[in-house]
Amino acid sequence: MRQPDIEIYLKDADVDHKAISAWLGAALGPCSDWVQKGQTYKCKAGNVPVTWLPKAVGKWNSLYLESDQTPWDDDIACARAAFAALNVEVRCAPGTWVEEEGEETADRWIRISEDGEEEITWKTA
Repeated sequence: MRQPDIEIYLKDADVDHKAISAWLGAALGPCSDWVQKGQTYKCKAGNVPVTWLPKAVGKWNSLYLESDQTPWDDDIACARAAFAALNVEVRCAPGTWVEEEGEETADRWIRISEDGEEEITWKTA
């Protein structure tokens, strides 16, 4: 089932707006200019609203795609594509997380890196 939106976390490395724009532009369509609002940056890639939040969790940057109209069915598919395009470690939730599932499942994450793909426990709070 396609997720209503996508959020992945990219390790703070040499990933900047230009690299993200180039990747999203190729995948979704041309990116508009980034507009900074406080700590966040927003743009549109094709018809998809995009939010980039540097250092959302420690040294991890959040990339949020506010649409179900992407080439990826879920966070994991997007994370795999991001790792392949940007060559930086990416983390995402293993599926759509709902509050009713409780805190235990909130700490379950998928880590995609040069070591491969694995499920990890990541305490983000």
